[in-house]
Amino acid sequence: AHTKTKIETGNGNNSLPAPDPQQKLLQVVLVSPQIPGNAGCIARTCAASAVALHLVGPLGFKVDDNKLKRAGLDYWPYVVVRIHGSWAEFQNYFKQQEGDKRLLAFTKRGTAIHSDFSYRKGDYLIFGSETCGLPPDVLLDCKSETFGGGTIRIPMVETYVRCLNLSVSVGIAVYEASRQLNYEQLQVPSTNSGDFEQSLLTEDIFA
Repeated sequence: AHTKTKIETGNGNNSLPAPDPQQKLLQVVLVSPQIPGNAGCIARTCAASAVALHLVGPLGFKVDDNKLKRAGLDYWPYVVVRIHGSWAEFQNYFKQQEGDKRLLAFTKRGTAIHSDFSYRKGDYLIFGSETCGLPPDVLLDCKSETFGGGTIRIPMVETYVRCLNLSVSVGIAVYEASRQLNYEQLQVPSTNSGDFEQSLLTEDIFA
């Protein structure tokens, strides 16, 4: 049987089920990503690490972009992807989620080094656009006392390199956080049951 990519539209509807609990240990959020190849590579990393992926608009590409498909190879069926039209829409979704949760902003001006920071279950790893980084309102939310967990940076020599590639940065962050959590999300057997398939709004984005 053909397996469809799990796509949820982020319209803030309370009736939409949350992603599989396996996916809730860590989640990656891309705010206004512009390069489909990067998003595809990140989706592949999320599939490999059993981490959910959120795309927050406005996006610089369509979700059926061929470059997005190629970069993700054939791993898209194993990624839970939720698309939010705006940061406000994502905020609404985030606030509805139960349990402990934090927003962690990854930025070159972060106050904590990624490998020194203590990650927890329920952390959302937030990354900005390749061209503009994270917007001020997103940074404020990540610094807030209510849901914010702070700002994090990945150290690098800036003499010759302005920034790391977005997909590389996500990979570094996801695997450091996963290491600290003893790769717990990888210990849960993956499920592709029909019941789980039916529990999500699904769409074959490559049809």
